[in-house]
Amino acid sequence: MADLDLIRGAIRPTLVRMTLPMMMGIVSLMLFNLADVYFVSQLGTREMASLAFTFPVTFAVISLAIGFGIGTSATLAKLIGGGKTSQAAKLATDNLMMTFLLVVFISVVARFFMVPLFNLLGASEAQMPFILDYMDMWWFGAAFVVSNMVANSSLRAKGDTKTPALVMAVSSAANLILDPLFIFGWGPVPGMGIQGAALASVTAWMGVFVYVVYILFHKYQLLVVQPPQLKRILSHWVQVMKIGIPAAVSNMLTPIAGGVLTALVAQHGAEAVAAFGVGNRLESLSLLACLALSMTLPPFVSQNFGANQIARVEAAYKGAIKFALGWQLIVFVVLFLLQDVIAGAFADSSAVEEPLSLWISVVPLGFGMQAVIFLSASTLNALHQPMQAMRISVIRLFVFFIPLAWIANYFAGLEAMFSSFVVANALTAVIAYFRVSRLLKRKAVVNQ
Repeated sequence: MADLDLIRGAIRPTLVRMTLPMMMGIVSLMLFNLADVYFVSQLGTREMASLAFTFPVTFAVISLAIGFGIGTSATLAKLIGGGKTSQAAKLATDNLMMTFLLVVFISVVARFFMVPLFNLLGASEAQMPFILDYMDMWWFGAAFVVSNMVANSSLRAKGDTKTPALVMAVSSAANLILDPLFIFGWGPVPGMGIQGAALASVTAWMGVFVYVVYILFHKYQLLVVQPPQLKRILSHWVQVMKIGIPAAVSNMLTPIAGGVLTALVAQHGAEAVAAFGVGNRLESLSLLACLALSMTLPPFVSQNFGANQIARVEAAYKGAIKFALGWQLIVFVVLFLLQDVIAGAFADSSAVEEPLSLWISVVPLGFGMQAVIFLSASTLNALHQPMQAMRISVIRLFVFFIPLAWIANYFAGLEAMFSSFVVANALTAVIAYFRVSRLLKRKAVVNQ
């Protein structure tokens, strides 16, 4: 996998070989999060509610990490594709160091604002000690989780998706083993409750971080020993952040819009909210293959962009779009045919089963278009057009999704609102596709 030639290799087999390991890696991350939720739920309702309060804060940091990773992958892959391997190694080294130091600084400062922040989020006085126990330990390891994502993005920029997938799987397995050990205790290891869940995650992150740094240094020479030069470091940091910050902001917009949509759904009762929550989890699983492709397409695009192989970029992008539309259509048909079985399995009452079945019969029809949107956004980031990618996210969420959902809900109710999700995805997908196509045509003309 590490020896894939992204510039000269056959496009479809190369993308397939890169994407399959990432699918396994994403599943591993899902299991990582489920393990924390499951074992903390065994402690009681207070601990489970306290863990839920930490999600907005930890998600903000994860969004920052994803943004930094996107910026890293796009910048490094372009340099590697252009044959500038020495410059790529220097940038990768400075970028990883600055990422680690920045998140350490954020972690130290954030500790002073935890109480007012969680009070603002609505945490009760009884929940606050559990929240602080968890977050004190989580902040200790935050630099490792962010740096891991950046280091894994460096590997993907090189064309290696097998190692990042392995790292995700190993960290997930380690977390699964350490969670019950640190939460409940065993033998000489004392039970630490909710803080043990954070310690298990931190320990897993630290372990895999050491391994990834070793691979980057010894196998790929993407980390080098070099004298610190402030001008060079800041120049490299700015290159990455030009893409990383808009990408991070785009990721942070999604939960904001999700909160608004949840509030609209809540007008139809708790059962509708429960069905909507299950639907969101089904959405993640249904889009798994395309999500993995959206992580492997950018390094391919950026390397070929750096090598001025625009025709290969266009072929890869259009091939990814065709796959996404065809695959998600198959997923929709399967979900539609099995909607009663799925709704019965996930719903704990007939009151939840009815809106969930409605969601399954309507919303997945737009998943193909949704895949087009995030594949287009990832391609724009890879082509060093982060503001265009961010505009697509803003258009999708705040021009189409929320206004159309509000109008449909106000005039026609829940089913119409679910249908509006499909319409919003379709409209945004058309805009996204034509923006990418137009950009590629311009670049092809410039290279002639």
